[in-house]
Amino acid sequence: MNAPPVVEWTEADRPRSARWRSENGSPPPRRIVIADDRTRADDAYKLACEGTALLWRGDFHNARQLLTAMARRIDRRPRKALPADVTQAFHRHRAAQNHRARILGMLLVPLDASYGVPLHRAPDVREACTRAYGPAQPAPAEAADPAEQSAPAATLVSLRELLALVGANEWRKKGVEIPALGGDRIHPHYGVFSPARGEYVDLVAQAPLPSQELAFDIGTGTGVLASVLARRGVRRVVATDQDPRALACARENTERLGVADQVEVVEADLFPAGRAPLVVCNPPWVPAKPTSPVEHAVYDPGNRMLYGFLDGLADHLTPAGEGWLILSDLAEHLGLRPHAELLDAFADAGLTVLGRLDITPRHPRARDTSDPLHVARAAEVTSLWRLGTTD
Repeated sequence: MNAPPVVEWTEADRPRSARWRSENGSPPPRRIVIADDRTRADDAYKLACEGTALLWRGDFHNARQLLTAMARRIDRRPRKALPADVTQAFHRHRAAQNHRARILGMLLVPLDASYGVPLHRAPDVREACTRAYGPAQPAPAEAADPAEQSAPAATLVSLRELLALVGANEWRKKGVEIPALGGDRIHPHYGVFSPARGEYVDLVAQAPLPSQELAFDIGTGTGVLASVLARRGVRRVVATDQDPRALACARENTERLGVADQVEVVEADLFPAGRAPLVVCNPPWVPAKPTSPVEHAVYDPGNRMLYGFLDGLADHLTPAGEGWLILSDLAEHLGLRPHAELLDAFADAGLTVLGRLDITPRHPRARDTSDPLHVARAAEVTSLWRLGTTD
């Protein structure tokens, strides 16, 4: 395992250093200045725009207020009108989101060796950090020779990321109610996509099963689709993923839902070994570059997972078996993947369409006319494609 990056700064005329942690892959800041309750929002915003990070040493609640004030300064800046071309508008919108995240990510807070926040009125974030980062590492022993000293025990993180960890931990404890599971809840881990948009789960709950013997759930995430299939009477489900967080999340959820005896969660890049009469996959829906771990469930660069599933499906179906592809057409409305390209991919993989179930989104964005991408979202349809082999 690679050693974490170390950031350095000067404080009270003394050189200081700490580990740097960023779950979205942001590089360590090149310059850090100290900020506290006396720091003005205008000054903080200006420094952040210039690429200077602010290490907070004041009251934790005041740090949250400063973050909110910085966000207001970003949002009230005059915005350029989005291009009429919907694809260009999508990319411009994503760029604006990334710019906003970069600026707000410049407000930093310290964590001690046990994930405590050594600031006045700071909440206890140790559980949230442990669940996201893993167990805290013990403080390294100091070597006699400074050149041989290991990385410092203290860690710096973006306040925005820390608040996201806390929020995700609350969602993990509360869970997401799934009507297709009779109202039982799925508990998403940090970095694992939450099934808050339940319409695609409803499709899997409604489609006619070709068999109840065996099913593969490719890219299981929280394990929600594998659990739905098990509750529908599929006697054995093999659920795959390559993300350690997703694997742990799926195992925890299947245990909690009482279907662990039916669902085997295995690490694999797409398919497990063998063939099944039913192979299900809900790949990321939009072919664009993710900028954080959780976005890997939404954005699929180059349609890698989608086309990997289609290209390998025929080799993992039993005769007369079905592959269920759950996919939104949002990418088509954004001009990122033509409908004909998807149909060509089916044909190139030796697949034929046996049927299709459609459902319209129920999430608030589909009705939010202030959303820059409202026209595309309002036209979106999520489909379950029932695919068979042409042989």
